[in-house]
Amino acid sequence: MGPVEAGAVGLARSCHPEPTAAVTLMLTALAVTAGRSAAGVVLVGLAVLTGQLSIGWLNDALDAARDKAVGRTDKPVVSGAVSERTVQTAALVAALACVPLSLASGPVAGGVHLVAVAAGWAYDLGLKSTRVSVLPYMVCFGLLPAFVVLGLPGSPVPPWWLPVGGALLGAGAHFANVLPDLDDDAATGVHGLPHRLGAARSRIAAAVLMLAATVVLAVGVPVPPWLAWSVPVIAVLVLAVGFRAGRRPGSRAPFRAVLVVAVTAVVLLVAAGPAIVG
Repeated sequence: MGPVEAGAVGLARSCHPEPTAAVTLMLTALAVTAGRSAAGVVLVGLAVLTGQLSIGWLNDALDAARDKAVGRTDKPVVSGAVSERTVQTAALVAALACVPLSLASGPVAGGVHLVAVAAGWAYDLGLKSTRVSVLPYMVCFGLLPAFVVLGLPGSPVPPWWLPVGGALLGAGAHFANVLPDLDDDAATGVHGLPHRLGAARSRIAAAVLMLAATVVLAVGVPVPPWLAWSVPVIAVLVLAVGFRAGRRPGSRAPFRAVLVVAVTAVVLLVAAGPAIVG
């Protein structure tokens, strides 16, 4: 592999590819379900992708010094696979591209999406080290599905359970995502809400929030009850397996379990079809 190809791979790994891909695919699927046109679906996918890329790259760029301090060689910037300046530039370019791509869905929908992306940036820029570290996740993931619905003709108001369920999913993801890095984060001065609660309480918070999200969706999504309530049941099983495996030091199993639950929730929304917006 040549230096250009290696740099491209390193840059791709720096964007937090798993959550970036998952969020983009889930929101794109929701756009299809909600009834966005083919062009609208593409615009949603590109807007969400560029927004999530900018958040992921900014996170790695800002964390470079801390990651080096604790020897995070799994990080491309630390291992030398990509330079810190390249990641910074990529974050800025993605953010700039996100603006017109978001506004192409209309000023209301576009503005909502840009606020969601700004929440992710606020987390990266310092809120991750405060007692309200969960708030940006709740704002971002609560507004993302609203962006999809508001971009429909007439800008219909999303049903209450859609942003609430999204916010709860985001909050649960926050607690699960930081679990493997609690010690390294604390050693480099990051003291968000999960760090203050500790690993055991953060695991409980993540599980409770994810289950609450699936219950909210089960109550709200217009599908047969047997289908709606199968999602919380599946969530219990997936989270139990994931969090049990996550007891190993450095394991990402809890976060991957959260992603599976989120995908299951989106499958429920897809099953509902355009009825999710009334």
